[in-house]
Amino acid sequence: MLPLAYRLKRRSEFGRIYSKGRSNATDLIVVYALPARDDATRVGFSVSKKLGDSVARNRVRRLLREAVRPFLPRLKAGFSVIVLARVKAQAATLPQFEAALGTLFSKLGILNAGDQ
Repeated sequence: MLPLAYRLKRRSEFGRIYSKGRSNATDLIVVYALPARDDATRVGFSVSKKLGDSVARNRVRRLLREAVRPFLPRLKAGFSVIVLARVKAQAATLPQFEAALGTLFSKLGILNAGDQ
């Protein structure tokens, strides 16, 4: 499970990142990133009802959280990140999510220099 200190929860935080942040996408996910006001790197997840019922959405959310966890020590400090699942994410596996996240984090420039 993703530690509470690394999570974005507030609607106002999500809105600020959506409106002012940079984004990049694959066919599975979209990642939004914005420099944070403090040194903490925090991650939020968004899974639309277009993906299916609550069981399907929660499964995708759990897989995304697990895919982000190995990247947390490698992310630059002081970023707020949102990972948004697309409809194709319903059929994706953990390695596919990890590969997509690695690609998008690199493109957005939020991985530390030695980890790209």
